[in-house]
Amino acid sequence: MGSIAYALVKMAAQLGVAACLLAMGGLYYYQDSLIYPSSLNDGRGYCATPDEYNIDYELVNLTTEDGETLQCYSMKQDSKDPSYANKTVVLLSPNAGNIGHALPIVAIFYEQFHYNVFIYSYRGYGKSTGTASEVGLKKDADRVMEYLAKEDDQYQASSIILYGRSLGGAVAIYIAATKSSYIHAMILENTFLSIRKTVPHIFPLLKYVTALVHPQWDSESLVPQIPAKIPVLLLSARKDEIVPPSHMDEIYNGLQSEYKQFDEFDDCFHNDTIMQENYWDIVYTFIKDKVNPVGL
Repeated sequence: MGSIAYALVKMAAQLGVAACLLAMGGLYYYQDSLIYPSSLNDGRGYCATPDEYNIDYELVNLTTEDGETLQCYSMKQDSKDPSYANKTVVLLSPNAGNIGHALPIVAIFYEQFHYNVFIYSYRGYGKSTGTASEVGLKKDADRVMEYLAKEDDQYQASSIILYGRSLGGAVAIYIAATKSSYIHAMILENTFLSIRKTVPHIFPLLKYVTALVHPQWDSESLVPQIPAKIPVLLLSARKDEIVPPSHMDEIYNGLQSEYKQFDEFDDCFHNDTIMQENYWDIVYTFIKDKVNPVGL
């Protein structure tokens, strides 16, 4: 009986190891679909348009260097209006969903603050073609900045402010570090130092296998490369259950900006920061006071 029990225990252990290896293999080969859940929240389904919010817009389809098509909404203020602020907010979306879900935020920037607004779907999200990846999303960002800075006269002549939440914050950091000559300010909300450093916060049991995570988004190394001339506003949920709040602290410390502002929201989580009472007052004041219109 002892030998039979030993054999059963040994078999169970072997099956456990095999299951673990299988799970690790799945994590490695399918992690892009886990990190970029483009179908979540009907992200590949219906996508609302700005006219549903009584906002005039232009649908812009941009082709990336590798042949993908990006769905973009372009919303411009009347540049001849005496009150025209000559400022453009580029919305860089968080993960999941599509740009139609961000239209209430677009409406605040466009209708209440009276700024130009440009928003686009990452590849694999909304009506954009392709499959999301770190390399791909960076190519998307490169193409969008090329369009804003070189191909559209009104955007080219305006001050460009990057507004990135969560994953969008990582995209914003990439743009600010690599396309800094086009950028006049940046707003980051609940973003991370890297994907690898975020995984253990969400899945503590995976802390020993983070080396298998190949999408890195190594913002930690890019942050010090952002020029000091770019003012930055950081908005941090101190009960963030997805991104450790300490990541925002370290991003703040790593910035070389001549002006950087850090605002904490003590009693909120990753996705409800934007609903805090003074959130939009902080954002508006930052853009109004710290971003000069181009030419002034």
